[in-house]
Amino acid sequence: MTQKRRIEWIHWLVLGAGAAICLYSLLRFPIDKTDWRFLILAFVLIGFSARLTIQVPQVKAHISFSDTLTFLALLLYGGDAAILLAATEALCSSLRFRRQGVAIKARTILLNTAVMACSTFLTATILRLKFSPITTIPSISHWPTLFLALGIMALSQFLANSGLVALFTALKTGEAFWLTWRKHCLWSSLTYFSGAAAAGVLVRVGGVINFSTMLVTGVIVAIVYFTYRRYIEDIKQSARQAEQAERERAEQAERHIVELSQSIEEQKRISQALKESKDRFRHAALHDALTNLPNRVLFTEYLQKAIARAKRDEEFIFAVLFLDFDRFKYVNDSLGHTFGDQLLIEISNRLRSCVRQVDTVARFGGDEFAILLDGINSSTLAIHLAERIQQAMTAPFCIDGHETFMTTSVGISLSTAEYEEPEEVLRDADIAMYRAKEGGKARHEIFDKAMHAQTLLRLNLENDLRRAVERREFYLVYQPIVHVNSGKLYGFEALVRWRHPDRGIVPPLEFIPVAEETGLIVPLGQWVLEEACRQVRDWQSDFPEFRTLTLSVNLSGRQLNDPKLIQKVKDILFETGFDPSRLKLEITESVVMENAEVSAVLLKQLRALGLQLSIDDFGTGYSSLSYLHRFPVTTLKIDRSFVSRMGQGDENLEIVRTIVTLAKNLNMDVVAEGIETQEQRAQLHALGCQYGQGYMFAKPLDAADVEVYVENERQLATNGTPTPHLPPPQEIEIIKSSMVM
Repeated sequence: MTQKRRIEWIHWLVLGAGAAICLYSLLRFPIDKTDWRFLILAFVLIGFSARLTIQVPQVKAHISFSDTLTFLALLLYGGDAAILLAATEALCSSLRFRRQGVAIKARTILLNTAVMACSTFLTATILRLKFSPITTIPSISHWPTLFLALGIMALSQFLANSGLVALFTALKTGEAFWLTWRKHCLWSSLTYFSGAAAAGVLVRVGGVINFSTMLVTGVIVAIVYFTYRRYIEDIKQSARQAEQAERERAEQAERHIVELSQSIEEQKRISQALKESKDRFRHAALHDALTNLPNRVLFTEYLQKAIARAKRDEEFIFAVLFLDFDRFKYVNDSLGHTFGDQLLIEISNRLRSCVRQVDTVARFGGDEFAILLDGINSSTLAIHLAERIQQAMTAPFCIDGHETFMTTSVGISLSTAEYEEPEEVLRDADIAMYRAKEGGKARHEIFDKAMHAQTLLRLNLENDLRRAVERREFYLVYQPIVHVNSGKLYGFEALVRWRHPDRGIVPPLEFIPVAEETGLIVPLGQWVLEEACRQVRDWQSDFPEFRTLTLSVNLSGRQLNDPKLIQKVKDILFETGFDPSRLKLEITESVVMENAEVSAVLLKQLRALGLQLSIDDFGTGYSSLSYLHRFPVTTLKIDRSFVSRMGQGDENLEIVRTIVTLAKNLNMDVVAEGIETQEQRAQLHALGCQYGQGYMFAKPLDAADVEVYVENERQLATNGTPTPHLPPPQEIEIIKSSMVM
């Protein structure tokens, strides 16, 4: 066989093999994987990749992006997709060169396409034997194994492709195959190994940042590449004109020397003026106008630097304290905003005196302050600072002849490696601050992950609560209030309950504080008052013997601050026809004393409607004896905590005795809560307590059970025979369900 015939036979063999491989891959092509990302990859590979090359310094080789994208298609979509893409890219590249005037025969174009199909097929086959399926290679977590896979891929593609090219060249020139391969193809190995490495990096990065970001990055790189090439061309063109341009610039420089020298002084003056203006604009933009403390923007800048330093230096520790001053709103409301501003200035001065020189005190707005402790040894310093601040606030503030006391709730967030942004640190410190407020105010708390989880739960509860108010998922229960001596029914206290569609009954101690904080307690409280008045009015009509029944309804602090409260109560009394003299609104002692002067005015307006007022949980709040005579209160309710401990010593018994005596002296009724034993009832009766409620008499009853209870009371009054259907008392609740409502 002649040399020409041998070359012809090998050509047709490769062409046939390439055609068969392409047909086989086309039949097996995973059409379900051709999403938009695959189409973009194919578009870039076929349309642009061959045009993007980087010359390796001091080596006669170029790294082509087409190799990288071919390997990327192989790793992401498997061998069949890679074979078709590689063959198509080779075909399109050859046709493009032909259109540009390069003399390429049609059979050579087909041969180039077949060579790429054959070499990619051999590479895919080898990878399948070792790592089946190929698409699992990117997920290999063992780095040595991953490097081995990428190396096998690069080596297989290099040997197959370069071997076929060297074979054709050797047959055409008559040179030895090994010598031809070493001379023309050896250096091209760098292209394949670089492409495989780049593909490996891309699939790894793509698993972290996502394919879209990777493609965007690729587009940006391409833009930068073409810009660079255009820049090189411009440099070459500029070099040819350098001499002429230099002469022109020299002439221009001579003309401008005089002008520049004249303007130097003017520029210096303008620069200095701009610097001074910039500095002034930065006290105005980055500092609080009232206290001259850094504001939130500047504090965030400092905090960002602290986070960055903590990432560089594992031993560097910082902490953020978030402060909110308790009852500051009442100071503004009662003494005015001018007094409040002066108070904020005094507070900022005290905070400055508590910190080190390297620390930052900032005001975010209102009564919210933050402190950055920069470079501390341990969390102990942050705790000590919180205690020092709270101690500093114990001294009274004397402003314009007024003396006031302030307490602060402090949340502490300590630096961790997880923090990336200042907002995350401030968020956690804020969560800890609210936890301190919930724990009783004038306290400090350190953030932990459990707080974040509880905050999310609270947020979900708040969302459910908003829907519950709209859907009326609430219902009322009524706890009887009786005469202590006779046990006869005197009235009912209305208590709200929430029947959640998924969770069932939600404890009031869980949802009432959320309703208070969000303001949902206002519409909820209005519904409770209206529903209770309507229901008890019906019982008064159905049971004439009990037309004097009283109704006690709790009034929250948010409701007390509602400017429309008086009108709402008037409307409810009018619409339900309830006798206002039989209605008792209960307000906790702490709510009344938060702003005693304002409360006194509002309570007098309520009393003027003809209804009665009760101080709930009396004795557990502020020391209010000196203010009590100023309030138009008709009833004191002894907190269950005193009743439950009467048998534990004379001290608790004397507290109850004092409250009863005080009420009698002020011509007020007394109701004892939480009566659970006959001994407690006897002691209260001996002390002169008139009314009581508790599980000894009855648990909170729904509307149907109340009717049975009232019927039982009526039969006892007539013939002494009780109704047998009255449900017996159940296990005593430890949590007082009527804490707010």
